[in-house]
Amino acid sequence: MMYPFLTLDDDTEIVHSEMWPDGSVKVYVETPDEKDGFHDATCYLPEHRWTDIHGYTGEQMERFKEIIRNNAHLIMEFSQRGGVLSAANF
Repeated sequence: MMYPFLTLDDDTEIVHSEMWPDGSVKVYVETPDEKDGFHDATCYLPEHRWTDIHGYTGEQMERFKEIIRNNAHLIMEFSQRGGVLSAANF
């Protein structure tokens, strides 16, 4: 199951998995693109290991890396509580 975390002003969606038994969390970034359909990238926390990067520029990736780095503690917490909406009791 993937839980919504953040939608950016360019319609980029950042979602995350539940915490897996090994303590890791998958974070998925996806942006709609008129030409390619979607650009996407995957990050695994807590290692901040990025894989499967498709369509993003280096500048865009630096932005996403900063967002994930600055919010990793929240993503890790929400991954154990059923996502941000569950943690906020919505």
